[in-house]
Amino acid sequence: MAKGTATRMIVMLIIAAALGGGVVWFQQFKQTMAGKAIRGQANPPQTVSTIVAQESAWQPTVEALGNLRASKQSSLSAEVGGLITAIHFVSGQKVKAGQPLVELNPAPLKAQLAQLEAQAALAEINLKRDQAQLKAQAISQAVVDADAAALKSLQAQVAGQKALIAQKTITAPFSGQMGIRQVDLGQYLAPGTAVVTLQQLDPMELDFTVPQNQIDLVRVGMKAEVTTSAVPGKTFTARVMAIEPQVDANTRNLKVRARISNPKDELLPGVFAIARLDEGKARTYITLPNAAVAYNPYGATVYVVKEEGKGADGKPKLVAAQRFVTPGPTRGDQVAILEGVKSGETVVTAGQLKLRNGTPLLINNQVQPANEADPQVKNP
Repeated sequence: MAKGTATRMIVMLIIAAALGGGVVWFQQFKQTMAGKAIRGQANPPQTVSTIVAQESAWQPTVEALGNLRASKQSSLSAEVGGLITAIHFVSGQKVKAGQPLVELNPAPLKAQLAQLEAQAALAEINLKRDQAQLKAQAISQAVVDADAAALKSLQAQVAGQKALIAQKTITAPFSGQMGIRQVDLGQYLAPGTAVVTLQQLDPMELDFTVPQNQIDLVRVGMKAEVTTSAVPGKTFTARVMAIEPQVDANTRNLKVRARISNPKDELLPGVFAIARLDEGKARTYITLPNAAVAYNPYGATVYVVKEEGKGADGKPKLVAAQRFVTPGPTRGDQVAILEGVKSGETVVTAGQLKLRNGTPLLINNQVQPANEADPQVKNP
């Protein structure tokens, strides 16, 4: 091989090696820079709003939405069938307990009653006659015993017949206000057919539920303030009369019933009302806006702001730290934190969805979530 040819081949090999090495270096450089870029973008700073957790005095209060019901209510109907011969009330009328309301035709039963009463009277006469003869030893004791048994049997039949006649009259089981009449004079009334509703409106009762974390704030006998949009601007005083002895397994709520005086019949059954119960002395809680707490199936969490060294500008580097908390009672836009946050710690109030442990933070508190203890509806 000529000397010139060998030189050219060596030069080509050197050039090829240089090119190959450059390609390898470039690929490694690209991967390194890409890795740095990915790592730099994996946890970029996030802008959030924050608040400093502080202690505040709370009056333990339970507020619950409930449903009003009459203290006594019934849908009146007939036990037996018959033709309506008399109606002794009008729709909406107030009636007294025991007052006759509707009469069904009792004529056939009264005729049978007269027959049974006549038989009973005759049996009583026979018994007295035989008792006199027994004293004279004219008849045996067995005859007198048979007469007595016959009299008792007929007296029982008379009582049974009177009970059947009484079933032909529908009476008010308690004092109250009638609803709208559902039947008319001359109508045949089948057994069980609804005639009218009867409601006792004074007092009224309010049924509401209390979450399990507020059970200790409710007891029988305590007072409650009740308001409803049906009677705007007025507050009614109620008293807790009964508490369900078990918590609902589906809702984890406890059912409570309170009684309300309603002398003017201002409250009606079926109306929604809000009950407010205040219990004991004020308690001190660490409070946060409701927006600061994330509720998950595995528990409630917040993000606390922590300092992690210094940044390039010499200022403290702030990062997020997720923490489990135990929420307590709520008040307006606020929630009490029983465990997990200390007074003076800074807690993220907005932007939590972008965070994870160690995320760098930029604080911007120009806009804050609602944090009112007693928020009021404001017209725009």
